Amino acid sequence: MPKRSPFKYFKTSPEIIRLAVMLYVRFPLSLRNVEDLLHERGVEVSHETIRYWWNRFGPLFASEIRKRRIEGMRSSRWRWHLDEIFVKINGEMHYLWRAVDHEGEVLESFVTKARDRKAALKFLRKAMRKHGKPETIVTDKLRSYRAALKEVGAGFRQETGRWVNNRAENSHLPFRQRERAMLRFRRMRSLQKFASVHASVTNHFNTDRSLSSRPHFKLNRTAALDEWRCLFAA
Repeated sequence: MPKRSPFKYFKTSPEIIRLAVMLYVRFPLSLRNVEDLLHERGVEVSHETIRYWWNRFGPLFASEIRKRRIEGMRSSRWRWHLDEIFVKINGEMHYLWRAVDHEGEVLESFVTKARDRKAALKFLRKAMRKHGKPETIVTDKLRSYRAALKEVGAGFRQETGRWVNNRAENSHLPFRQRERAMLRFRRMRSLQKFASVHASVTNHFNTDRSLSSRPHFKLNRTAALDEWRCLFAA
């Protein structure tokens, strides 16, 4: 049986829904900013409608992108960079653990309240279950990583050193910009959901502009946009 379209029973066209979700997730815009941008294009929707669209379709789009990329990303097992960032939720500190491959692709995002061995172990097992075991794992000198890697039998794969984890540090910047535009998060579940969707969308539109010529960059950008417009197309 053909898969039912997730846009069924929606009066708004799928093209507009995809555009609204892309604008909100990809760029550091608020819901009202996206509402104004759509208004300039002649589309009258409220910011609450855009919030509903992103909550409904964001995870679906991210899941489809992730499924397509995992099938063709055998090189992601070469080298991983692991790092965690601090995120405040209602004044309470939480930790967003992130795994990035050698090309800057965000492989996994995981939110915890603690920053100990148990949290690091849970994060590692989740990432390895989806992407397999890498040849080298680059981390900072947090002892939780060493303890967790020993438990999964990958202690010999760990690499630490000054500046060797800059790949992970740089990958945090798009998320930090997005976090400021959203005026922080209010629930741990919302942070986990948005971090996963944001990572997939960022990966999809990441064209390595600084590493390619202008014609090659334009081709990659057009291909990424065309693929996005075809998500769940009839």
